[in-house]
Amino acid sequence: MGQVTTRRAFLSARFHDEDGVTARPPGSVGPDFLKHCTKCGDCASACPEDVIAIAADGFPVFQPSDNPCTFCGDCANACPTPALDIDLVSNWPWRAALKLDSCLSMNGVSCRLCQDNCEESAIRFSLQTGGRAKPTLDVAACTGCGLCPTVCPADAISLDHTPQLKMEAVQ
Repeated sequence: MGQVTTRRAFLSARFHDEDGVTARPPGSVGPDFLKHCTKCGDCASACPEDVIAIAADGFPVFQPSDNPCTFCGDCANACPTPALDIDLVSNWPWRAALKLDSCLSMNGVSCRLCQDNCEESAIRFSLQTGGRAKPTLDVAACTGCGLCPTVCPADAISLDHTPQLKMEAVQ
């Protein structure tokens, strides 16, 4: 018979699940990340861009501030456990998402900080009537580096989890 958990322990337990809401460091092994991570903080210490922070629960999270993530893999290389895999760094599943109703430019205020700071030119603006400019996002060009949400003064950009499509060979 398996381990029996008391009601008190069950009700006070903290459940951690990769639900697509929390961005873990690049190279995260998905749902197994929380099983393998020992909360050592080596990934955060190794990050040259300082985009990995330690959350209140002790687990590392992707939290860029002034610098974009370059996906160098230093975090995955520093991880002593299988929680981060260097081969998964290039499969980063987070991409920018625009909230047009919050965008200053869509509300008549001249602002293009996201476009000016996007090294991949994934965000562009097209002029609209009434002195507005509408931002558009080229998701294919977006790397999910995390810089645009941090520079946006109106919180009109977020990083959303977009699972990578897996191609299957058909004969």
